[in-house]
Amino acid sequence: MKPVSYLRAHSVEEAAAAHGGREEARYLGGGTNLVDLMKLGVERPEVLVDITRLPLDQVEERPDGTVRIGATVRNSDLAAHPLIRERHPLLSQAVLSGASGQLRNMATTGGNLLQRTRCAYFQDLSKPCNKRVPGSGCAAIEGVHHDHAVLGHSPHCVATHPSDLCVALAASDAVVELAGPGGGRTVPMTEFHRLPGDHPEQDTVIRPGELITGVLVPPLPDGAVSRYRKVRERASYAFALASVAAVLHVADGEIRHAAIAFGGLAHRPWRARRTEAALLGTRPSPEAFAEAVRAELDEAVPLRDNAYKVSLARDLATHVLGSLTTSA
Repeated sequence: MKPVSYLRAHSVEEAAAAHGGREEARYLGGGTNLVDLMKLGVERPEVLVDITRLPLDQVEERPDGTVRIGATVRNSDLAAHPLIRERHPLLSQAVLSGASGQLRNMATTGGNLLQRTRCAYFQDLSKPCNKRVPGSGCAAIEGVHHDHAVLGHSPHCVATHPSDLCVALAASDAVVELAGPGGGRTVPMTEFHRLPGDHPEQDTVIRPGELITGVLVPPLPDGAVSRYRKVRERASYAFALASVAAVLHVADGEIRHAAIAFGGLAHRPWRARRTEAALLGTRPSPEAFAEAVRAELDEAVPLRDNAYKVSLARDLATHVLGSLTTSA
């Protein structure tokens, strides 16, 4: 039994001080990912800083229409909140497509952003994994990788980011609030998670000791519609093979705003900038949607066994965009 020190923090400042940016310290929220990894021996913290009592559990609207989601808001509460269901339904759809009801009752918004990959090799201490032990190799590249990355991967890691909520937040132009030893700062959601490059052990740009305090979601353009769709291997409690979060605004028969993000395809939620650029100013049609999505997915580099993800993501995104045009 490995001994672990435990501290329940009552303020953000107390939590940051207790963590201190130490490699062996971890913040504990819902624990739905961290505790699992501790049981497997992947995570072996010496200090746990419990942040569940911090005053970060509210969803509130600001005067400019921005919705602030506190870091300790439970996933179930977020999905059911009237403000989210009315203003940002794709966030609710994304949350409800993930995990089980019991896990959503425990998991938090901040913890959702910090999920580690569900790659089986990352979770298996007997296998090499550069994310777990830098320089040890990536067993997935020549192993079982049918559900791994087709975009943005590197020779060092082909894992995918598991969150549904993060994909919807990326398409919503959300901003992450951080507090830590160096003070507070904000990071756009699209820049919060990293591609693996030479350092796949670094999932995010979060600095040692920093704590997520909230997420800011700006208002959608007037008249915009949004949707989140996910394809998985079974009907529930499964991570995405591919998912799409899309926001679309059509006025006078022309696309005025488009924001699309893919999940299940990369080490981070993948904002489809090429697709968005191709759509702006065009008239919506199945052909236009298919061509715009193809412009993004032409950059994909499938592995031996996961080329199906490219056509799956293409068809899914084309369908979602078409459904938004119909509903608009």
